[in-house]
Amino acid sequence: MATKAGITVPAANFQTLWQHEQGEVYPGPHYRRAYCLLYRGTEPELGFRHALPDEVTQLSLTPSAETHNGAHVLAVERALSLITPGTDADAVGIGIQQRIIDAWKRRQTGGDPHRPSLLIVGGFAGSGKSEFSRFVSQLTGWPVLDKDPITRPLVERLLVELGSDPNDRHSDLYREQVRPLEYQCLLETAYANIDCSISTVLTAPFISEVTDVRWMQRLTNRCEARGVSVSVVWIKCDLETMHECISFRSAARDSWKLRHWNVYVKTIDVELRPAVPHMVVDNRLGAAISLTDQVRQVFGTVF
Repeated sequence: MATKAGITVPAANFQTLWQHEQGEVYPGPHYRRAYCLLYRGTEPELGFRHALPDEVTQLSLTPSAETHNGAHVLAVERALSLITPGTDADAVGIGIQQRIIDAWKRRQTGGDPHRPSLLIVGGFAGSGKSEFSRFVSQLTGWPVLDKDPITRPLVERLLVELGSDPNDRHSDLYREQVRPLEYQCLLETAYANIDCSISTVLTAPFISEVTDVRWMQRLTNRCEARGVSVSVVWIKCDLETMHECISFRSAARDSWKLRHWNVYVKTIDVELRPAVPHMVVDNRLGAAISLTDQVRQVFGTVF
């Protein structure tokens, strides 16, 4: 099943699949993902759960006259319908779906008539930020700057030098002395692209940043001065999906969260939203990531 679906999942045998079929064992997130890819359906369509309210939302995007049309365009448009307004005053976010799909279409022939864009993808740990950012990058060709791979070696060494655990992401020492430098490194990397007018996908939790209107205004001003527009996408997720994702990826930096999950979740407000105009991707129950998988399979590639 996994081979046919084109992804790697935990080893399965006939007994595991039989238990899934009989309802004795509920498939985990990566088995559900494999089933969805195998049968080319979503979790609600396959009966794993009820559909979320916004999963039936449709957007009207510009028809494509390029080589990729039909099922390809429908799959991309369906996935981009996940990005919905997060506030009433969403003027900044209007058109980001169109920007992404136009960049994808023009990538086949070359050239992009739009201004360069900085797309900020934020959300809590395990919400699906990196996966969604990679999906946008694969459509558009925009580079992804992900905080963890960019800054992790530096952060771990700095924490050790300060006498802390290299996987510390929860103490006052990390929050006050390390985190600001971590985000500064990420932003400086993004500015290198901005100064070259390169559209970029920037992903990190951004919990404090996107809720700070003044911080966002400074970032927007710097980008606008170089002719680069800024859009914010917030990945909305539930605690159960975040726990599943964090558990499966088995990253050392998440060890404290998993050991003290009840303490950690008290610091999370799943209803938190950016204080600036933004768009929202509803990844509760893994819905958004499942749909991006469907698009990849239409193109015959699973990343």
